Amino acid sequence: MNSFARLVMREIRLAWTGGGLWLPVIFYLAVATLYPFVTGPDKVLLAKTGGGILWIAALLSTLLPIERLILPDRQAGVLDQLAIRGWSDELVAAVKITGQLVAFAIPLLLASIIASALIGLPEEKLMTLLLGLAVALPALSGLSVTISALTAGLNGASALGGLLLIPLAIPILIFGAGTLSDDPGNAMQLLAATSIAMAALSPFAAGAALRAGRV
Repeated sequence: MNSFARLVMREIRLAWTGGGLWLPVIFYLAVATLYPFVTGPDKVLLAKTGGGILWIAALLSTLLPIERLILPDRQAGVLDQLAIRGWSDELVAAVKITGQLVAFAIPLLLASIIASALIGLPEEKLMTLLLGLAVALPALSGLSVTISALTAGLNGASALGGLLLIPLAIPILIFGAGTLSDDPGNAMQLLAATSIAMAALSPFAAGAALRAGRV
């Protein structure tokens, strides 16, 4: 457990110091800033549609750090060293997912408070948005690491990652946006179930991709 925690802390440190964390957050806030210019000053329309835009922005934000999640460690031989020391690919994937989740969750949730103010999201919807994002982030982190493992070293990895990630994340997007309806109970339950399932399967899928990339 100590080794696992140290590796997770390494992932968090790399995310915070390598610049891969701030670009997604800036992109997320940029979407919230620009969206009112598209819709105009209609506060009712902004309040009604702004939450869905923030869910789309959160999903797209997870695409931005994909190239740095696996490829640098593969090129530096870190993944090979961990394999030699007896670390399974699934456990390495779990480290990557946990580190990405912890590093990305708090800044994104804090940015959501600012973003909701920019688009005029009602206060009661803000709490639902924050809860929904917190529930969905484990799945989004798992998907981003899995896609990163699949596309590491390929030309146009970011574009290819988007083509792979967006269809897989559609259930998260549908249920997440559904939590902002007048009756969010069922959507929140479905979002939680989907997120748990994806988060549980992601280490195995990412681990298989890591093994395939080593061959």
